[in-house]
Amino acid sequence: MIGTIRSAPRQNDGVSLKVFRAGCAVVFVGGIAGMIASSINGNNNGWVVSFGILTALASIVLLSVSAATNRQPLDVFEEAEAERLEGHIGSLVASGADEVAVRELVRDAMRIARQR
Repeated sequence: MIGTIRSAPRQNDGVSLKVFRAGCAVVFVGGIAGMIASSINGNNNGWVVSFGILTALASIVLLSVSAATNRQPLDVFEEAEAERLEGHIGSLVASGADEVAVRELVRDAMRIARQR
């Protein structure tokens, strides 16, 4: 990533994704058990629907949290960054820089960035 400055990593004081997933699993199991129990015990449709909605909301929240906390960039953005970098290399070579030296410099910079 050319031109970006990385700040020091923040301390994460929130709930980890693993704990959140375990909590959602408990809600899923409890919701299914609640649907079964309320269906058998008196066939109360209100309770069955309530447990079903609770389970569905837990799954939507889990999907949203998983998507929001995903730290891997999308491939589309990586390809766009690669194209922009290749454009910069091309402009440097066109202005008279040695292409081999520029590519070695880019490889070294990428290696250093990946070690962090």
